[in-house]
Amino acid sequence: MRIFRKIFLLAAYAVVASLLTTFLQVLALRWHNPQTTAWMRMRICEARADGKTLEIRHTWVPLSKIASPMRAAVIAAEDETFYEHHGFDWEAIRKARDLNEKKERIKRGGSTITQQLAKNLYLSPSRSYWRKGREAVITAFMELLLPKDRILELYLNSIEFGPGVFGVEEAARTRFGVSANQLSLYQCCQLAAIIPSPLRYRTGGPYVNRRASNIARIIGGGAAFPDSDL
Repeated sequence: MRIFRKIFLLAAYAVVASLLTTFLQVLALRWHNPQTTAWMRMRICEARADGKTLEIRHTWVPLSKIASPMRAAVIAAEDETFYEHHGFDWEAIRKARDLNEKKERIKRGGSTITQQLAKNLYLSPSRSYWRKGREAVITAFMELLLPKDRILELYLNSIEFGPGVFGVEEAARTRFGVSANQLSLYQCCQLAAIIPSPLRYRTGGPYVNRRASNIARIIGGGAAFPDSDL
């Protein structure tokens, strides 16, 4: 009986230690701008496994130096209720579950910007229950400890936009040759449109143009973009 109690206590201590470590890591994000993420390290490892070298391009910029249409476009594309929920959009999760069940495969995710940030900074793309549990804990801590604008700033500076390209500043430079604060509405919507699959889609392609047009309509951007490649 004693051995089981010891095992239980050790497991409890391990859980508490893990939660405390996660709490402190997230709290540090109030002031610390991470220069590397789990997603970057994963891409480097993938490249090495293929016998290649991947150069990571990542330049941190404050939220005030990112064009306001970029912020609006990303929220419209990825998480329309970002400023209203507390980390989890249960309606989006329900819709994603219903669609995935209908298609009998994972066709759509219901992750919020905060959940995506937790995954990008600390986790892998695996869909295990353990990973999803850790994501939920980190998401809850982020919403508890960080202002919404800080979460959005962290997200825009860590999200992947192409092979080795992370953060909106490098995305703007790589895709359009401008800084993040110089992006036009068209360019902002194009970048937001590729976020779900940045290694698959490119700005100016037919699918991206159609998605960018929808994003522009949501944020009141007016004219649609062309369907053909630019």
